[in-house]
Amino acid sequence: MPWRWCAIFGLILTALVPVSPTLGQAQTPDWQVQARKYAAAQDWESALRIVDEAVVRSPQDMDVRAWRARVLTWSGHLREAEKEYLEILKVSQTDPDIWMGLASVYLREGRIPEAQRTIDRAVELDPKRADLHAARARALRAAGELKEARLEFQEALSLDPTSVEALAGLTSVRREPRHELRFGQDNDLFNFADANHDEWASLVSRWTPLWTTSVAGDFYQRGGVDAGKFVGSVTRRQPKWGAVTLGGAIGHDNAVIPKSEAFFELGHGWKTGETSLVRSVEFVYGQHWYWYQASRILALNGNAIVTLPKEWTLSLGATGARSTFSGTGAEWRPSGITRLGFPLAGWSDKRLSGNVFFAVGTEDFAQVDQIGRFASQTYGGGLRFQFTARQDITGYAAYQKRTQDRNDTSFGLSYGIHF
Repeated sequence: MPWRWCAIFGLILTALVPVSPTLGQAQTPDWQVQARKYAAAQDWESALRIVDEAVVRSPQDMDVRAWRARVLTWSGHLREAEKEYLEILKVSQTDPDIWMGLASVYLREGRIPEAQRTIDRAVELDPKRADLHAARARALRAAGELKEARLEFQEALSLDPTSVEALAGLTSVRREPRHELRFGQDNDLFNFADANHDEWASLVSRWTPLWTTSVAGDFYQRGGVDAGKFVGSVTRRQPKWGAVTLGGAIGHDNAVIPKSEAFFELGHGWKTGETSLVRSVEFVYGQHWYWYQASRILALNGNAIVTLPKEWTLSLGATGARSTFSGTGAEWRPSGITRLGFPLAGWSDKRLSGNVFFAVGTEDFAQVDQIGRFASQTYGGGLRFQFTARQDITGYAAYQKRTQDRNDTSFGLSYGIHF
């Protein structure tokens, strides 16, 4: 009878409603929708405000806390993101997403060993997830273990053949150039003496992420006198402590360049956040000894390099030089330089960048014409054009105005090959 069919139909509808794909599906919380919207627009302040309000409403909800940690990471607040992830792990250590998020924080901070250990834990929890293997590959790539990184990207691709990240990762771990061979030529034109010229060649080799060597040969023509020298150095990098460089030089001086040199440098950098005005800061301190036939010079150098938004950089350097001449006492003389580097708009695809600089005092103690009792001001700039991934050319020009109405116009060009 009709009423029986109506009753049966009603029972079927009642049973189907809970599993209906539309009526039974869990809805994304409104705060999460808003947070995604602001994150997509890189409006980190608004995204953080939304998730902070959600945390206040549900302080014990680890999913909400995890969202806060992600937004902190995306916005460059890495220290706060690390703290948030560690607080979540105190409650639960079985979510691989939390371990992967913490590993990404360590990776962006340059703490490679911690990132590797953390992402290894995530893979142990869920070894069948392609994104976890891709994340481990990124950590291996950052550590310079390209062969192992390649295997991890291949594993990610086998688990998910559609993974764009794994495909891009395989491309990224192709062997990068380890060596840079560069040839250059410099010129100084004086209004009070004959022109000076020098030619040079250098080879910088990065053997591992920790060890780099540099060798160079310089050949000078100074007022009709020829001279030359050989320079060598080695650099050791440590993720926590920075870089240490030791080196020296020996030459056929002919009284126009140093007979020998020795130097060392200590450098360390810090990342401050990808959304702040100052993205990173690096400090370098160095000492350089020059031994001429008739004088000895000790130069104490300090440099600060600041990375700004959109690949702009600002560097500030100061030098204090102690000169000792035969038959005279020692004398300290200061000098300084500031340099602004920037990309050139409309040429980003061709990788063209430039810089301008201003210096005061005696700037180059490796040349005899820069030593003496005079004051100077130097104005200049340069360009760098990388026309292929393995070739670039750089050039510069400068004008130095000295006391006693003397001046020096200098310019130079160099060509680099990366292999």
